[in-house]
Amino acid sequence: MRFTTPFLALLSLASLSPVLRAQHQHDALTEQQLGTVHFPISCDPRVQKQFERGVALLHSFAFDTAEATFRHVAQDDPHCAMAHWGIATTFSRWAGPDDKQRKSGWEEIRIAKSLQAATARERDYIAAEATVYAHPEKKDAKRGEKYLKGMEKLYRRYPDDHEAAAFYALALEESDRDDDPTHAERKQAAPILEKLFVIEPQHPGVAHYLIHTYDVPEMAELGLPAARRYAKIAPAAPHALHMPSHIFARLGMWQEDIDSNLASIAASRNAAATHMGDEGHQYHAMEFLMYAYLQSGREEQARELMDEVKGLPKMKSMYGIEADPQVLAEVCYAASYVLELHDWTNASELPLTPGTELGDDSITYLARSIGEAQTGHADRARQEVSKIEFLHKQVLEKKLPWADWVDHQREEAEAWADYAEGKNEDAIRLMRKRADAQVSGVFAAQGDLPAREMLADMLLGTKRPEEALREYDAQLKISPRRFDSLYGAGKAAEIMNKPEKAASYYRQLLEGCENGNSTRSELAHAREVISTVALKWRGSAR
Repeated sequence: MRFTTPFLALLSLASLSPVLRAQHQHDALTEQQLGTVHFPISCDPRVQKQFERGVALLHSFAFDTAEATFRHVAQDDPHCAMAHWGIATTFSRWAGPDDKQRKSGWEEIRIAKSLQAATARERDYIAAEATVYAHPEKKDAKRGEKYLKGMEKLYRRYPDDHEAAAFYALALEESDRDDDPTHAERKQAAPILEKLFVIEPQHPGVAHYLIHTYDVPEMAELGLPAARRYAKIAPAAPHALHMPSHIFARLGMWQEDIDSNLASIAASRNAAATHMGDEGHQYHAMEFLMYAYLQSGREEQARELMDEVKGLPKMKSMYGIEADPQVLAEVCYAASYVLELHDWTNASELPLTPGTELGDDSITYLARSIGEAQTGHADRARQEVSKIEFLHKQVLEKKLPWADWVDHQREEAEAWADYAEGKNEDAIRLMRKRADAQVSGVFAAQGDLPAREMLADMLLGTKRPEEALREYDAQLKISPRRFDSLYGAGKAAEIMNKPEKAASYYRQLLEGCENGNSTRSELAHAREVISTVALKWRGSAR
């Protein structure tokens, strides 16, 4: 909608409706705020810059604001097929479109096709996107594969089209499986993006997709250049400010992780103030922030964040789903806090959070089961397992897509109940199964602990320090500088009578917490061991 009357032109921004204020904000966003995109289309030349602004927002996963921008393009040029391509792309977010989003996306694709874009290139873009939404009423597990082929066709057919290259690389990365140790698709995507990174250093999608491509343990260090640049490319996009923390967290760079997510949260709240629709991104940033606080000895800040979340206004999830992100955040943060601090007594007494979605209470039940097992209450640990089993049956009956996740929670809880009952081999076997399934690592507060770390804890508790140390080391390869894995490894080394080795783990632990104010007993013990080793070394040197 444009300001077409003298009366509207005289209105101040403060007096405009929320919709018009949002559109004003979209128009005000510049390349310095979103990055630079070159995506020529055959629509009215007056909408070219606006369309490219929408694509820049899309590259930074600002889906709601991108959708509003593309709709503005469609209003200004009703014959612009690519405006409807743009709207459709905004429905395919995160884990892919749900049933409602597929129907909406297909309607936009139908409009785009009916407008008969003037160039073959534009028609190819529309055809590739159509594979995501065609026959929206059907369950088609091959939609991603079809889209990848469509984008490969675009990439090969238009070698000078940097947008096609960037979107194709993203499709490759999204087709990669975490359990594939070769990461063949990521390794195909990386050189495409690295080449573009040199040619278009201010392109938001290139930096963003490089971070995603390298977001696995064995490739994370390669993502540092993109991580350090992306926030500077698109400082107005909340997700652009958050994404570098994926690499920082993978490398245990806690201060950089914290700074990145604090900036993202601030940008998300500014988006809320300007009615840009991306305020829900702050919850994703807070998941990472909470985790980083707990790894770096900042329990006070973690508690403050938990209190802050409770006071936030209601907002839409960034995933475009109906679930309330505030409730899930409260559940996850409360469980993460007690588990990461090994506060087993409070874990066993963790209260349920009102308003949860069906299945989410399994997070609380799992935390309770771990707390009960660690404090020697086998019967109560087993009762928590039964509660998760009941939830799992309900989730299955309703055919909800997260049934497997709930069952994984049950398996971990059952392993801890076995452990509490003295069935150590059963416990270790079941927890090893879960550990082997977790190959990528988690760097957000999701109300759980890494399964391999819990396996190591069980081995240490059953007086098998050598095996425990191997598992702690394996976890540290996935999650460098993780507080509890470093401390567990140090304890295992101490039990093995290797004080120098223990001290090396403890030094890393203290380095990770150097900016914190924690009074955790683990840190005091670490300092004591390091001091003892240092005194012994100085004595032998004399």
